Amino acid sequence: MAGQAVHFRRYEPRQIAYAIARYTDEVNRLYGVMNSRLANREFLAGRYSIADMACIGWVRLAERQGQDVAQFPHLKRWFETVRARDAVKRAFAIRIPAASAVDMRDPKVRAVLFGQRARGFSPADE
Repeated sequence: MAGQAVHFRRYEPRQIAYAIARYTDEVNRLYGVMNSRLANREFLAGRYSIADMACIGWVRLAERQGQDVAQFPHLKRWFETVRARDAVKRAFAIRIPAASAVDMRDPKVRAVLFGQRARGFSPADE
């Protein structure tokens, strides 16, 4: 849902109001679920786990999804706790210069990222 929110808020040139609202609201609902879950535990699954690892990168992009993490105090506390872990700091510090140079308005880039479909794969290709 977060990826869809980012897509329709940032990359879809037509700015489809329904899609923006749909995915922005759904991310907000999911942040609410996470916030409730974190009200009585430190991490999403109780102990630090793959659930936290899978979600931290998305919550990091909350602003791009139209969200204000401050509205979710337990989620905010969790985000700050997970973000302070040494391994997460190292991961967040990784920068790939080529990624910063990608122009999302370039039709060639958009053709690679959006609108592709399966290309006739068959089990015999394995």
